[in-house]
Amino acid sequence: MVQTLTVLGLESSCDDTAAAVVRQTDFEPAEILSSIVHGQTELHSAFGGVVPEIAARAHTEKLDICVKQALDTAGLSLRDMDAIAVTAGPGLIGGVMSGVMCAKGLSAASGLPLIGVNHLAGHALTPRLTDKIAFPYLMLLVSGGHCQYLIARGPEEFTRLGGTIDDAPGEAFDKTARLLGLPQPGGPSVEVEARAGNPNRFHFPRPLLDRPGCDLSFSGLKTALLRLRDLVVLEKGGLMRSDRADLCAGFQQAVVETLSEKTRRAIALYMAESPPEPVIAVAGGVAANFAIRARLETVAVESGAKFIAPPLSLCTDNAAMIAFAGLERFRRGARDGMELSARPRWPLDQNSPSILGGGKKGAKA
Repeated sequence: MVQTLTVLGLESSCDDTAAAVVRQTDFEPAEILSSIVHGQTELHSAFGGVVPEIAARAHTEKLDICVKQALDTAGLSLRDMDAIAVTAGPGLIGGVMSGVMCAKGLSAASGLPLIGVNHLAGHALTPRLTDKIAFPYLMLLVSGGHCQYLIARGPEEFTRLGGTIDDAPGEAFDKTARLLGLPQPGGPSVEVEARAGNPNRFHFPRPLLDRPGCDLSFSGLKTALLRLRDLVVLEKGGLMRSDRADLCAGFQQAVVETLSEKTRRAIALYMAESPPEPVIAVAGGVAANFAIRARLETVAVESGAKFIAPPLSLCTDNAAMIAFAGLERFRRGARDGMELSARPRWPLDQNSPSILGGGKKGAKA
C-alpha cells in the first residue's frame, strides 16, 4: 500500500529560526511545501558573532510565527500533519531547547508524534531530499560549526572518515572577517572580497596535508592571517582595500586546496567499498561558497563519481532538511515522546572516537 507522509519541521540550533512542511509519497521524490527562515544577522551584528542568549530569546519569539507561516504557505493545518520533527541537537543549547519545547507543545496539543532529529543528519540527508540519491554516498558536511567526511549508509547510520580537529571552516571564515573588519556572517563577506584579490600574494599553510588520513585543521589559517595582516599594517601603517582582498583570496585558496586534497583521500576510501552508484555530496553553510563547490565538483568528476550540491537555500540552516530527516526516521518506525531532551553535542557516528573531545555533556563530534 502506497503511503504519503506530511511532516512539520522546526529548526533553531543556532541563529536561524525556521519551520517547514515536507511531503513524500513512497518511491517518489520529496516535495517541500513550505520553508520559512527568520535570520538574526541584525541582532548579532554589533557583537561580531552569535550571542547565545540573544539567539535563544529570538527563537522563543519567532518559532510560533514561523510555524504559522509554514502551515499557511503550505495551505495546511496541524490536522494535516503526520508528525512533528524538531532539531534536538547539536547546537546552542538555549536555541535547541526553544525548538524542542515548542515542538513538544504542538505535539501535546495536537496528539501528533514527535520526532527528534540530529541537526547534522538534516544536512547529511539533504541530497536525498533534493536528488533522491541512494545509500551509500560520501558526504562532506562543511558548516559554521562542523566539518567531517561521512559515508551515509542509512538515515541513522553514518561512518566518519575524518573531520576537523579544531576550528570548522565556517568558524575560520568568521574569524577572518572579524580580523579584517568585514561584516558577519564572515563566509559570504570573505568570498566577495576574495574575488578581487590575488590568491598568490601571501603564503598560507595547507594544514595536515603532510599527514595521512582525512582529518582537517583550520585554526592555523586564522593565525597565519593574523600575522600577515599585522605585517602589512606594520609596513604600511594600515590595510589598503587591495591588501584585504589579497588576504581573503589567499585564505580562501588555502581552504579550497586543503578541502580538495582531503576530499580525494576520502573518495579513495569510499570507492574502495565499490559503491554501485558512486555519489559525492556536499552540504552545510560553507557549501554555499562557489569556489569550494567548483573545486569539489572537479575532484568528484576526476574520481568518476556524481557530484551533488544542494541549492544554496538548503545549504544553510533550514527546517525543510529537518522535516525530511524526521520523515525518514518516522517512516522506519521511530517515535520520541515528551522525554525528548535537547543535546548540545550529538555526533553522527556513535562508534568512532570523538575527534573534538568529550566532557560531561558527551562527545562534540
